[in-house]
Amino acid sequence: MPGLRIEEDLDLIVVNAENAAGGSGLTPSIYRELIAAGVDCITMGDHVYRRREIFPILSGESRIVRPANYPQEAPGRAVTVLTTRGKHRVAVISLLGRVFMSPVDCPFHAVDRVLNTLPSDVRIIVVDFHAEATSDMQVMGRHLDGRVTAVLGTHTHVATADEQVLPGGTAFQCDVGMTGPHESILGRRIERVLETVYTFRPTHFEVATGDPRMHGTVVEVDPATGRATGIRRLVVDAARAAELSERTRSPR
Repeated sequence: MPGLRIEEDLDLIVVNAENAAGGSGLTPSIYRELIAAGVDCITMGDHVYRRREIFPILSGESRIVRPANYPQEAPGRAVTVLTTRGKHRVAVISLLGRVFMSPVDCPFHAVDRVLNTLPSDVRIIVVDFHAEATSDMQVMGRHLDGRVTAVLGTHTHVATADEQVLPGGTAFQCDVGMTGPHESILGRRIERVLETVYTFRPTHFEVATGDPRMHGTVVEVDPATGRATGIRRLVVDAARAAELSERTRSPR
C-alpha cells in the first residue's frame, strides 16, 4: 500500500472490508492491520455485523462506516468526514442496495438525508454502493450525478468495464472488483462451489488462495469543485505487489 500511494500519488485510500475476516465480516485486529497498512477509510456492506467483536470499532472509530440505510439504532456511523494528506475534507458514505438483497430501507432517500447533513465546505464525497444488480448501481449513479464526487459499486466481486465520469461530474463504476484470490469463484475454492452447484450437496465454501490480486479504481478530483476529472481501473497482482513493496525500501 505505501508503494502504491507513492506511485499513484494517492491522497485518500478507501477500501471495502466487509469480507476481510476469512471471507465474511471484519475483526478489530484486521481493521487495525488495514489502517496500519495505509488505508484511510473503510466501508462495509451486508456482512457488516457477521463478527460481533467489530461493534466497538464501528461505534468508536471515525475511519469506518456502515450502510447509511440501516436503522438509526444500528451500530456504527452512516457517514464520516476525513481530512486527506493534501488537507482536503472528504465525506465517505456506504449504502446497501435492495435488488436481490436482504430487505433494507431505501438507499436513495437515505443518501439524500445524509447529504443534507454535510457541511457546505465538504465538496468531495465518495459513495460506496454495495449492491447486487447493475441496474440498481446505475440508477444510484444517475441519482447522485453532480451531487457527489464518486459512486463506486462493490459486492459482486467482479470488476466492471463501465468506468466513466457522468455528465454532472460524478465518477461512476458498477463494481470496482475484488481483492483476493483470482483463481476462485468469487473468492471461494472452485471445487467446493462446483460440487454444491452440481450435486446440491452442501459444502463449506472455503476461501481460495491462488493468484491473489488487488482490484480497485483511481478517481482524479478537482478539490475546488468536488467534481471528478478522471477515473480508471487498477489491478495489482502478486508480482506487481512485490515491486511496489520494494519501492518503499529503495532510496528515493
